[in-house]
This record gives sequence, C-alpha cells and structure tokens, in this order.
Amino acid sequence: MTRIAFLVFCLSTLSGKGEDVVPAARWDAVDRPLVIAEGAALNPGKGDFSIAMWAFSDPVSDRLPGDLVSQYDPATRRGFHLTLKSHPGATTNQANRRHLQFGIDDNRLTEWKDRSRPGNALVAFALAAYDGSLYAGTCEPAKEARGRVYRYEAPGKWIACGSPDGSNSVMALAEHDGRLYAGTGRYRVAGSALAESENLTPGGRIFRYEGGEKWIDCGQLPDTEAIGGLVVFRGQLYASSLYKPAGFFRYEGGDRWTTLPVPTGPEAKTGEIVPKRVEALTVFEGRLYASSYDGGHVYRFDGEQWTDGGLVGDNTQTYSFTQHEGALFVGTWPSGRVYRFEDLHRWTDAGRLGEEKEVMGMLVHNGRFLAGTLPLAEVYSYEGGTTWKLTGRLDHTPDVTYRRAWTMAEHAGEVFCSTLPSGKVFSCSVGKQVQWGQALPGGWQHIAAVKSSGRLVLYLNGKEVAASDLSNDEPYDLGSEAPLRLGAGSTGPFNGKLRDARLYHSVLDPDTIQKLASVPPQE
Repeated sequence: MTRIAFLVFCLSTLSGKGEDVVPAARWDAVDRPLVIAEGAALNPGKGDFSIAMWAFSDPVSDRLPGDLVSQYDPATRRGFHLTLKSHPGATTNQANRRHLQFGIDDNRLTEWKDRSRPGNALVAFALAAYDGSLYAGTCEPAKEARGRVYRYEAPGKWIACGSPDGSNSVMALAEHDGRLYAGTGRYRVAGSALAESENLTPGGRIFRYEGGEKWIDCGQLPDTEAIGGLVVFRGQLYASSLYKPAGFFRYEGGDRWTTLPVPTGPEAKTGEIVPKRVEALTVFEGRLYASSYDGGHVYRFDGEQWTDGGLVGDNTQTYSFTQHEGALFVGTWPSGRVYRFEDLHRWTDAGRLGEEKEVMGMLVHNGRFLAGTLPLAEVYSYEGGTTWKLTGRLDHTPDVTYRRAWTMAEHAGEVFCSTLPSGKVFSCSVGKQVQWGQALPGGWQHIAAVKSSGRLVLYLNGKEVAASDLSNDEPYDLGSEAPLRLGAGSTGPFNGKLRDARLYHSVLDPDTIQKLASVPPQE
C-alpha cells in the first residue's frame, strides 16, 4: 500500500504569513517515512512553530492511521508529535478512532487525578472517546442494578446515558461509521476474586447509541452471555464472546450478525483440539489480531481464517494490545510482562512491570507507552529495552485479592484509566496535548498545528477545531538531537499520503492557514 507520496517539505523562518516559501526538497516515496537529520530539522527549542500539510487517509483500512510528523527523543522525553490516533485492543474496547492529536513534551508527567466513579461502578469495563466526549461502560453487579453508559462532563461529574439491557455490564465500546456501539454482558465477578453478582441476566447483545439515554438493539450474538471485544477491521464491526463457547462475529447491519470461525488448538491438560476464545481485538499491518484466555497465545485473522501467532512467553492468558514505534505489543498473565511481536511464533520479552502478575490496559499517549496492572492497579511507563517505571498506584481498596488498572483511553489531552474494585476513573497528562475528538473523515484533509507561547491549536481545512492553553506552564524546551520524521513517530508509520508539508519557526496566522487549505492537492 502506498503510504506517503508526492511530499513537498518546506522549512521556513519567515514571519508566518507564508510569502515566498520555496520547497527545500521534493520527495516521492512508497512505504517508508522521510527522515531528516537533526541538524537540518526544525528543532524549535523554546520557540513558536507551526506545521501545515495535506493528508490523505482511508477509514476503511486494515492498518492503524499512524503519525504524520514528529521530532521526539524517547530518552529525554523531549519533542513534538502530530498524529492520527486509534486505540483498538485496549482490553475489551476500541478506545479511540482516528483522532487528530498535537502534543509537546519535555519529560513532564502529572500525578494521576481521581475523576470519580461513574454511577455505582465496580469497574468501567470500557472507555471510549466519541463525538468530542469520553464515555464509560460500567459493571454494576448488585441484584437490582445493571450495566450503564456514562459521559464524562467534568472532574467528579458523569452524565447517565442509559442502560442498554438488563445485564450487569457494558463490556465494550467502539465507534463504527460515525456511531457509538456497546456490547453487554453478565460479568462473573468471582473472576476478580469478589462476591458473585446477584444479577443473573445474560448479555451478549450489541446496541447503537442514539443520544440521551436511548439505545437501539443491533442483535444478540449466538450462545454469548458477555461480549469479549469490539473492533473495526476493513470497515466492518467485529465482536467476540468473553466466555465459552468461543465465538467470533461480523456485523451485517440491522440486527444481523454472521458467525465466523474461531481458532483452534490443543487443550492444555488433554491435548484435545478445541476452539479458542478471542478477546482483545486489534488491527496491525493488514490483519486482525486477538488475545486469548485459553492458553496464552495470540491469533491472527486475515478476513477468512485464523493463524496461530504462537505462545507468548510462559503465560496462560493474553490481555491487551498497543502499537508503539510501528511494532505490536501484548500484555500477559501470569508473568506480568509485555511482549513485542516479531513474527509468527516469535515474541521478544519487553520486561516485567514491577512485581505485578497481569498487564491490562495499554496505549501510547503523547509519545509515552503506558500500561496498567493487577494485583495492585499500578500504571507503568515503558523506558525501553525491558525497563518499566512506576507512574502511580490507582486503586487502594483494602482487603481484596485483586485490584485492576483495567482499560485506557485518550480524551481532551489526557489519558484516562479505569479501576476495579473502586470503580473510579483516573487521568493524567504527559506534556501538553490537544486532541480533536471527532473521527477524521477520509480523503484529502488540510491539517495545521500551531504552538505559540500561550496555546496549542489544531486546524482542519482552515478552521480551528481544538485548542489547549499553555499560559500556566513553564516554557517547554523541545530542542533535541532527534531527527524529524515525516510519516512516522512513536505510534507507527502513517497509513496514507502526505503532501505539501510545511514547518515554520513562527506562529502561522489563521488567514494564511485558510489560504493554504483552499487549494487541494491534485492527484
């Protein structure tokens, strides 16, 4: 697939009005980013700078969208990113889909802040950013309770968005074709070493959000009491079953679902070939990948059949995925380690997170790879090699066996993480980031990002769409020896085309941005 083509790179120290900007180079390339050495790159230091470019990205894809431009040193945590972010496989849900982000950092990480408990949640199973807001799907296990969806309004304030059915959990959330979908389930709370839920109503249904507290029933998945995962792959919505029997399904519209095959393999005790459950679902380099609670393998789906990706270390379960620097990573139980995918049956140990036993929600936020754990509900930052650094413990509930930092999502420049059994959601920020909370449309779009002394601003097709205040922060020093990368960054290669990329040592004014956006590229 052609990822980047007909790129014009312009480095300017002009006033920001764009007069007489002459291309420094013209680059035509296929399937590789453009890397510009530090000495010739922007390297803005503490100064203002602007980025403007045309980007083409197809939402019907079998790859994550990736990074548009970055200059970031992971050793010093210093630099900037302009990226198009999706987070499928953050445990059971698809946390973000095609969200445009612009971030800066010089090794700043805030403490985790308590954003309170949505409703009477035991845990927010699902977190997903959709239509400019953050949504949480909860497990509420009391006999007369049921799983609900809430919208985050402000610190300490969650707005009820209804209960899709009578089961105790909303297990998964995903945006598909511009709409929010939810999968329900009867979560067996005893699996977290707690008293079993008295609500015995089965779930296993998918619903579409219609606003307010209204949900439209999109069908019952056969022989399924709880949804294991939701993901969009090649423009279609897929779902799986959390509990046995193993199940994997594709949405066909209305309330219709097609039952698809599941992977098979030997049962650990008997050697009998049995179906394997597929749980966390993600997309990577042309395939759908799935974790499993049946033997610690990862499986790969090409649209028709499954391939065994191999046993991941000495583990019995695989839990979650993220993409970092173009590689796929998976979290595991009971080793508490993260592994990097090299090829089928080849996994590289990326280290254990403290003394923890299970790695759950994972994502890359503003260049930093974060992962949550069990049994202490800690969150760690990946420092490279096999090294992880503790950023904080989120759940301090006494007298319980397990505490989970369950799932994560990015919203409004922060990363949010849910916990069990406190039911609370926490957030922190890495550096400073601004995010447009809508899914970026397909086709050619003009994108601009501006960093001034007081604000970060994102523009789409000549209009300001998001901004974040810097006025209360000490000046960020973004100088580093890292190269400038066009079409690559801390997430991975950009899946699309870039043209007329311009970088300025100044604040590009709105009129100039609108002018640049007025002339679309020619094929």
